[in-house]
Amino acid sequence: MTGELNEAVAAAQAGDEEAFRFLYRSLQPALLRYLTALVGGDAEDVASETWLQISRDLPSFTGGEFRAWSVTIARNRAMDHLRRQRRRPVVPVPVQALTDLAADSDTADHAGEAIGTESALALIRTLPPAEAEAVMLRAVIGLDAETAGRVLGRRAGAVRTAAHRGLRRLAAMLERTAEGAPEQAGALPPETRDAAPPRPRTDRPAPHAPEAEPAEG
Repeated sequence: MTGELNEAVAAAQAGDEEAFRFLYRSLQPALLRYLTALVGGDAEDVASETWLQISRDLPSFTGGEFRAWSVTIARNRAMDHLRRQRRRPVVPVPVQALTDLAADSDTADHAGEAIGTESALALIRTLPPAEAEAVMLRAVIGLDAETAGRVLGRRAGAVRTAAHRGLRRLAAMLERTAEGAPEQAGALPPETRDAAPPRPRTDRPAPHAPEAEPAEG
């Protein structure tokens, strides 16, 4: 994929519109998820600003990791947007398949597909911001730790650690959720399983209460 991107970048710099469309199709889905993590529902607008700057500055791009260059532009546009809106970044998040991501290996290498699902982008908003952004850059954008560190202005080891902790935290949340689910198909749903037993009715007579004797005239 990197080789194709490099070829497309060179062609786009030479004015090939189809090559630029290839760059857009290749990067836009991941950029949009990343921007959604930063600015929520305004991600489409910020992505548009990002691509406008990419198209304007592309002739001056001198090589290196094009994805990192693009995501740096996207992040700068997102930070500008947040400053204009006077609000802090949020990470809206959904997740379903992260229970196996907390292995001892570099979990970010295996997380891209799972985090790319719509359900995996509602839990990431619960992570500390540094962990959330590291997870997005490593698992969604696909940057290595060194490149992600350059984007964030942090050491590669710090980014790797933040992404690993974030994925482990997500996996732990999912595990707790799974443990709380009914174990058998016939088990009561959560809303009824812990409900108090019904209280006996008190508005009817006891079953064997004697009938009252008729009053004598």
